[in-house]
Amino acid sequence: MIYRENGQFKTTYQADQQIFTIAQDKIFVLAVIAFAFIGIPFLVDEYLFRAILIPFLILALAALGVNLLVGYCGQITLGAGAFMAIGAYAAYNFFIRIDGMPLIAAILLGGLSSAGMGILFGVPSLRVRGLYLAVATLAAQFFCDWAFLRIKWFTNDSSSGSVSVSNLNVFGWSIETPIQKYLFCLCFLVAFALVAKNLTRAIIGRQWMAIRDMDVAAEVIGIRPMYAKLSAFAVSSFFVGVAGALWGFVHLGSWEPAAFSVDRSFQLLFMVIIGGLGSILGSFFGAAFIVVLPIFLNQFLPALGSLFGIAISTAAVSHAELIIFGSLIVFFLIVEPHGLARLWSIAKEKLRLWPFPH
Repeated sequence: MIYRENGQFKTTYQADQQIFTIAQDKIFVLAVIAFAFIGIPFLVDEYLFRAILIPFLILALAALGVNLLVGYCGQITLGAGAFMAIGAYAAYNFFIRIDGMPLIAAILLGGLSSAGMGILFGVPSLRVRGLYLAVATLAAQFFCDWAFLRIKWFTNDSSSGSVSVSNLNVFGWSIETPIQKYLFCLCFLVAFALVAKNLTRAIIGRQWMAIRDMDVAAEVIGIRPMYAKLSAFAVSSFFVGVAGALWGFVHLGSWEPAAFSVDRSFQLLFMVIIGGLGSILGSFFGAAFIVVLPIFLNQFLPALGSLFGIAISTAAVSHAELIIFGSLIVFFLIVEPHGLARLWSIAKEKLRLWPFPH
């Protein structure tokens, strides 16, 4: 009976078009954000910050970008890891080569560089689709792996190929402790999630969804496929590039091209499929699932093996992780193509109708 909209009348177009049409949703989201900013820093230890929360925030931001392209525009990509690498290395070069470059500006410029490359590699989407487009975006992954490994300028002539950053600060606020890194990434995620939600509700988001559903019909009603597809690649690559810069600067501190391999691209695609295609909330569900599952398996499977007197190696746990990921992807594609976000939506609808059976 709590989750009802009884008495919540809309008297203006602005009220009818707000992000949260039910007051309970708005209160719940604001409470979660407030708890994330205020409660979690006092309740979580350093290990959870480093192993779960910071990776979750950054990967959720990257999954948002992938979902805008794959879920909302219907353009398959396997090059998200490459765009994360572009954002990280571009931000690194802006940060070290320009004296006094602010950290936030370097990260955003890294995202813009990734957006430019996203437009370039999105050009094939004007002619091909589906599996052919996926292969075209996969070319970006191999090209970036080669470029960042062989062209020494990107790594500031580092002999080992790895780069590192330190002494990060924003307006005099040092970003060194896990709590500071967590809050810094959380600010980015909240801001970009709000932008993504509004983009999907605006004209550009409706154009993406029209292209996704049927591009020929969308062109007939006046939507320009070139603008819609390339804008989706640009916005998606910008989100992913910013996430890559945060992954390198905040989470890793020191990284090499292997940190953004093709495995990262597949991981982000798995997040979107499991969390829910075409859903902002699904990006968070998918990122949380992918981040938490390996840690859970590393703790649960050895304990289960010791209970039955069976020694389970680390390699066996790693293989079990891949098997479970693959099984879950097949399960969601068959049983619930819209992922965990759809299950959450069904639960909300049940609450709105409870206790009535209809």
